[in-house]
Amino acid sequence: MEHVVRVGPAGWSYVDWKGIVYPKGSPSKFDELAYLANFFDTIEINSSFYRPPSPRASQSWARRVAHNPEFKFTAKLYQRFTHERGDATSEDERAVKDGMAPLSDSGKLGSLLMQFPWSFKNTDAERHYLASLMDRFSAYPLVVEVRHASWNTESVYEWLTETGVGFCNIDQPLFSKSIKPSALTTSAVGYVRLHGRNYESWFAASSDKPESRAERYNYLYSREELEPWIEKIRKVTSQARETYVITNNHFQGKGIVNALEIKSELLGRKVSAPTPLFDRYPRIKDSASPGG
Repeated sequence: MEHVVRVGPAGWSYVDWKGIVYPKGSPSKFDELAYLANFFDTIEINSSFYRPPSPRASQSWARRVAHNPEFKFTAKLYQRFTHERGDATSEDERAVKDGMAPLSDSGKLGSLLMQFPWSFKNTDAERHYLASLMDRFSAYPLVVEVRHASWNTESVYEWLTETGVGFCNIDQPLFSKSIKPSALTTSAVGYVRLHGRNYESWFAASSDKPESRAERYNYLYSREELEPWIEKIRKVTSQARETYVITNNHFQGKGIVNALEIKSELLGRKVSAPTPLFDRYPRIKDSASPGG
């Protein structure tokens, strides 16, 4: 079995990436997504968490990465299904499926990520809810991300394996009852998400201020911090058909740096990187060469 690993960032539309990831003074029609697809084989769509994309939008996304035949998106499931449980309607379900259709039909959807908050715990009611959600979206390659330690049981992993749903291995600030780092594979799709370790701002996502929410992901992993994750990624990759490694520490392009460093380590060579990155993060020269 061929083992494919794709490494990339979470999202691509960030104002604070201008002049750091994207060329300074780029024209208004500069295509950020197409640009990143020159350097990465995957990007996690995070806007789908806030609202289902329109079919027209996802069709455009698929077209704009078509120059990279190895590229596949992953997408986060709409938050009404994961964070506002019980509020999702049949219309919401249809909107998600309509929005995913162009990506799925074009072969550009690698996974649909069901990301749950820490408050989602391993109870009978929540397992029943998760099972119903897995059934509703069974047409997609599903991966579940949970953050509460109560899910860390062999019975849960066996259940996911039996149902063919992937498990998301995460790095995050560890608080009471937080699920710890792992290197588990429960389906043909392996998944790793690195959120950063900004303990001070981790709960800033509840703030009304966008700058406070962004600060939550203000963290640059050191090379030493990445080393154990490189080994975990290798383990996941050896057991899955396709593995997705997503860096969610997006503040000022720090996730781009770490994604390129991970990619370089996995390939055993320098990789191509956005040229502006080298001015802000000189250490990237050890892993990459300017590529545009």
